[in-house]
Amino acid sequence: MLKGKKILLGVTGSIAAYKTTILIRLLVKHGAEVKVIMTTAAKDFVTPLSLSTLSKNDVLSDLSHNDTWANHVVLGRWADLMLIAPLSCNTLAKMAGGICDNLLTAVYLSATCPVVVAPAMDEDMWHHPSTKENLKKITSYGNQIIPVEKGELASGLVGEGRMAEPETIMEWMGSFFLNQRELMGKNVMVTAGPTYEAIDPVRFIGNHSSGKMGIAIAAEMQARGASVTLILGPSAITPPLNVKLIQVKSAEEMYIACTENFKTAHIAVMSAAVADYTPVYVAQEKIKKQEGEWSVVLTKTKDILKSLGASKSNSQFLVGFALETNNEKENAIKKLQAKNADMIVLNSLNDPGAGFGHDTNKITIFDKEGNEYSFNNKTKIAVAKDIVNTIIKLVHA
Repeated sequence: MLKGKKILLGVTGSIAAYKTTILIRLLVKHGAEVKVIMTTAAKDFVTPLSLSTLSKNDVLSDLSHNDTWANHVVLGRWADLMLIAPLSCNTLAKMAGGICDNLLTAVYLSATCPVVVAPAMDEDMWHHPSTKENLKKITSYGNQIIPVEKGELASGLVGEGRMAEPETIMEWMGSFFLNQRELMGKNVMVTAGPTYEAIDPVRFIGNHSSGKMGIAIAAEMQARGASVTLILGPSAITPPLNVKLIQVKSAEEMYIACTENFKTAHIAVMSAAVADYTPVYVAQEKIKKQEGEWSVVLTKTKDILKSLGASKSNSQFLVGFALETNNEKENAIKKLQAKNADMIVLNSLNDPGAGFGHDTNKITIFDKEGNEYSFNNKTKIAVAKDIVNTIIKLVHA
C-alpha cells in the first residue's frame, strides 16, 4: 500500500526521535520514498547522518544553507503525506499558533498534502489543558493525530504520552492510503455556500451560509480518491485544490450547473443553502431611497434537490441537507421522501454550535431505508468524515 508513496517525515526534539530510524527503515522497505526534515532540537536525540543513510536522501533542517534556499513550498507539494513523528509539545504549540520559525514549521504551513502527527511527551504535559487545546486546534485545521500509547516514559513514570510504535504508525498509514482509494473512479458533485438573489446591482437577498460544511465534504471526498466537482456559491472560504470548481451566484445559476454536472455524477451531495425565493423584478440601476414603504415581489426558485431526485438513476446516490428550527426529525424525513433522495443530513439551529457560520456542526443522518445515525457536535472537518463514511457504507450496502 505504501509502494511509490512520497512521505515527508518531520522529526522534532523528543527522546522518541530514536524510533524514527526504525520507522524510516520500515517505510523504505515497503517501497516509500522518504525525505526528512529535522528541527535543531531533534539533532540532540538522533543524528542527521543516521536518517540520511536510512532514507537515502539528504536530511534538511535549515531554511537556508551555503547561500541556498530550502524551498519549503516545493517540499509541501512533493509529498503524498507529511508525517511529524515525534511531535513535541513545543512544535505542537507552534503548529496551533501558526508560528513559522524553522524549516519544519514553514513546510507544515505551506503543505498541500494531508498532515498527520504522532505526539510524544511526558504524561503531565500530555494532559495539560493547553496541550489539549492545541491538539483540538490542529485537528480543526484538518490534521490527523495518531494516538499516544501508555507505557514507560523518559521521566521514569508510567503513563500516557509515549509516541506510537513504528509498527503502529505503519498500520495507520496503510489504512490511510487504503481509504484514499475507496472512492477511486467515482465522480462526486458537491454544492456549497449560499446563493445571492439580486434586487438591484447593489442589493441582494441571501443567507448566512459560509460554505464551510460543503467545502469540507468536497475535500474529504477528494481525499478518498473521488474526482470532485464543487459548485460553490459566494463564499470567502478557500476551496480545495485540484477539484473542478464552478462558481455561481444565484439559485438559477446553481440549478443550471447542478443539472448539467449531475448527468455524470455517481454521488451528489447538495449541501448548499439555496434561496427558496428570488425577486421577480431586478432593477438595472441602484434603487434610490425614498419616502414611504418599499416592497419586493418574490417568486419561488427551482427546487434543485427535487429535480435531481426525479431524474436520478438507480446507480446514482443523492444526498440532501435539512436545516431545521422545529419538528426537525419529522421535517427531515419528509424532505428525504418528497425529494427522492437516498440520504438526508439534518442539522438544527436549536443545537449549540451547529448551522451557519460555526466551525462545528451537529448532525443526524437518515437514509431511505428508515435508519438513523446520530453524531456528537464536532468540527465540520470531522463531520465531513462522518458524512462521507456513511455515504460509502450505504453505497456499498
